[in-house]
Amino acid sequence: MGYEDLNDHDTLRYDPLLAVLVGKNDPTGRDRRCPRDRGKSLAGKSTLNRLELTPAGADATSRYKKVVARQRDLEGFFVEMYLAMQPKPPQEIVLDLDATDDPIHGHQLGRFFHGYYDSYCYLPLYIFCGEYLLCARLRPSNIDAAAGSVKQVAKITERIRRQWPAVRIILRGDSGFCREPLMRWCEEYGVDYVFVLAKNARLQRILGRELHAAHDQFEATSLPARVFKDFTYQTRKSRNKSTGARSIG
Repeated sequence: MGYEDLNDHDTLRYDPLLAVLVGKNDPTGRDRRCPRDRGKSLAGKSTLNRLELTPAGADATSRYKKVVARQRDLEGFFVEMYLAMQPKPPQEIVLDLDATDDPIHGHQLGRFFHGYYDSYCYLPLYIFCGEYLLCARLRPSNIDAAAGSVKQVAKITERIRRQWPAVRIILRGDSGFCREPLMRWCEEYGVDYVFVLAKNARLQRILGRELHAAHDQFEATSLPARVFKDFTYQTRKSRNKSTGARSIG
């Protein structure tokens, strides 16, 4: 609903429309067992607080905070729903990785300033397959964009291949994911990948002719111009092998 704090739910619990939307048979709360809850069809902040602050060791015998979230099942839900919604196994799928800012407006745990986004924020990791969300992992912003991506991609790929052994998987991301551990994992487990290479002086020298040609085409037509070049590229320190590259000028 977009409400930030649990105390907002002490107002929302009176909303009959919200009660209908979440499946309540008694949207006005007239039939609640406890007299103090009658007229309040939904849970208040105390009950929801138990959901939010559930300790790891809580179980059915615990007096408080006894609603335990199974984190592994929650993380796997998106992939299971994606697989269930496909009418037949595809020949090829593309997994898109991305990281973006989730602004922080208080002093929440894990609060850090991110220079690129010029704000205090989290830096969640997202993995999509087309329009389907497969992973949404909340992370602090004082990390590399690709941090933890190998683990998440490995879990998703393993589950997809269990269902579709013959599917071709392509991993795609911007330059924030062009990292040695992720590329090495892809090569070891037969996953193709397409990552953007961040601009540097060596690449500009290699692509000088193509960049000049694209510039001339734009000047002549005032329309976007694309000039392609295939080449082999290897970094001097961060990559232990050559990689095939295609430039779009």
